[in-house]
Amino acid sequence: MQALSWLDRLATLVRRALTGLSLGLALTQAHAADIAVLVSGAYKPVLLALQPDFERQTGHRLRIQTDTAGALQKRVAAGEPFDLAVITPATIETLHASGKFANGPVPVARVGIGVAVRKGQPAPDISTVAAFQSALLAARSIATVDPAAGGSSGIYLWGWFEKAGIATQLKPKAVLVQGGLAAERLLDGRADLALQQVSELMAVNGASVVGLIPAEIQNYTVYAAAISAQAREPAAAQALLQLLTSPAAGPVLVAKGMLQP
Repeated sequence: MQALSWLDRLATLVRRALTGLSLGLALTQAHAADIAVLVSGAYKPVLLALQPDFERQTGHRLRIQTDTAGALQKRVAAGEPFDLAVITPATIETLHASGKFANGPVPVARVGIGVAVRKGQPAPDISTVAAFQSALLAARSIATVDPAAGGSSGIYLWGWFEKAGIATQLKPKAVLVQGGLAAERLLDGRADLALQQVSELMAVNGASVVGLIPAEIQNYTVYAAAISAQAREPAAAQALLQLLTSPAAGPVLVAKGMLQP
């Protein structure tokens, strides 16, 4: 919640940085383009924060569609048209090898998994692996992304639950989200704890981020961008890619719970 209080100042910093960037290349284009962007859910808050200034600076418009990394891989492999995608590097490498991307993965961010409770509720102790396990076992219900939906945090967490020997105890209390925001289940009372990438937990008003899961079991997901081999607007997509890897994106990443790669 503290990070959110920086947003006004960060917006000013971003506008200043954008003004000074060499994104003038986009301003010199002959027409304003609609850029079709496919983005994994965890990175969406960053892209939405950068969108207004990018559109104002360039005249381009972003058409953003969000899904899990696994679902996006299937959509790109099936030939869905788009200009730029932000997903995991491994997914881009696989699809680049099959000719779906014009370039390999360009890292744009990384993010860890965190825990959230409904605002105003007591924060559990998650400072150690033992305390984290105790908090999970004590919770009435726990919301995560359904690993079957292809969400990276859900896949990792349920794999770790199995290794830790607590999956059997947690399955009856699991509230599995099909590629959405796990913390929304806190607001409707369906879950006591929500576990997901911090950027997605922070995107839910009314949720309070307790913190990251312990470092010993933390799993950072790296996100990367690539341009479609069949992009309708490759120059405009390149301008967006330049922004995502520029210093202007740094303050927004921090405000949204992410880190530079």
